[in-house]
Amino acid sequence: MSFPWAKNYEPKAPLMRWLDEKLPMPRLVYNAVGAGYPVPRNLNYFWNFGVLAGAALAIQIVTGIVLAMHFHSSAAGAFDSVNGTIMRDVNAGWFLRYAHANGASFFFIVVYIHIFRGLYYGSYKPPREMVWLLGVVIFLLMMATAFMGYVIVWGQMSFWGAQVITGFFSAIPGVGETIRVWLLGGYAPDDAALNRFFSLHYLLPFVIAGAIILHIWALHIPGSNNPTGVDVKGEQDTVPFHPYYTAKDGFGLLVYLALFSVVVFFFPDYLGHPDNYIPANPLSTPAHIVPEWYFWPFYAILRAFTSDFILPAKLWGVLAMFGSILLLFFLPWLDSSPIRSNTYRPKARIAFWVLVADVAILGYCGGSPASNTYIVLSQICAAYYFLHFLVILPMIARSERPTPLPNSITEAVLAKHGATAAAH
Repeated sequence: MSFPWAKNYEPKAPLMRWLDEKLPMPRLVYNAVGAGYPVPRNLNYFWNFGVLAGAALAIQIVTGIVLAMHFHSSAAGAFDSVNGTIMRDVNAGWFLRYAHANGASFFFIVVYIHIFRGLYYGSYKPPREMVWLLGVVIFLLMMATAFMGYVIVWGQMSFWGAQVITGFFSAIPGVGETIRVWLLGGYAPDDAALNRFFSLHYLLPFVIAGAIILHIWALHIPGSNNPTGVDVKGEQDTVPFHPYYTAKDGFGLLVYLALFSVVVFFFPDYLGHPDNYIPANPLSTPAHIVPEWYFWPFYAILRAFTSDFILPAKLWGVLAMFGSILLLFFLPWLDSSPIRSNTYRPKARIAFWVLVADVAILGYCGGSPASNTYIVLSQICAAYYFLHFLVILPMIARSERPTPLPNSITEAVLAKHGATAAAH
């Protein structure tokens, strides 16, 4: 989609004209996030979360670079370097460590809201399939980076989390044990695994940053989706990104940083696990091994398979866990409804909120002990998760009768705020 009504960049100052001719960075910024980029005029605050995700990644990269300068990537020194040297001997080390650890949780909170916003408003539908696919790639890279970062702290939960999660790869017939040994660099988590995970944990955020650039690039071709899901029809449906949405994003960023600061300064350990303040001990197994909270829904799906059926239960769990994420790649083609926004799809809207509740219950089960009650509940919720995407959503797309769409974004905005505008 092209925007013929977008303003062209015309530098006035001699220095800016010279720079624009030699290295057109000002033009790039102007067209990407400035007045040269028209945006639908009805975006709500859920569209802030893309910018917040970028801010969260920037915090992680900056704090991570400084922390890496003081980290000792060995089984003998990793735990002491994190909980001793960094926390006590490095200037503001405690702040950097808490900001980095909690920053990962906030990054996932932002991205989960961003994903569910895309699901609700149909941002995965044509012509934005590539934007969605790149977003799923970013999510997978985030999960890998977060897992490796959790391991290198080398506390009890870190060590046993690595032991359990990598152990599931051994369920793959024929090559499973070879893959596990290749991942760890040995038969159990030790110095080799720490060095590998630390190297990848340092590298992958920059890969994520590159994928985000592609994500934004892909977004700028069709333009942003909007709450109505209706395509923009002219200049009357858009406003310049700057100053309208830079101001809105700026306000959202201030709120985000305020909440982030409250957690970092007053509740820095709330989102962590107390067992991770115990040094890793291969001879002492924790009573209840759990990953970080943002992996709980997928961990519940992994644990939901308890009986062998053709394949071993462990292998079914691994396939289901990865399949629950890879399924998102096919979502643009599974949901064939031409209507994007669930605002105008009553049945799809109900199914969406059931999915949200289902994922929340999976998260609760994933963080709970592996008792029979939670296992059965995980099995029910895991079954619904796959049914939602593979059966329910395609059936709704074929049978649902949507409510009437507005003719344009402007019509929808005026219908909602026209009376107020007229009164003034």
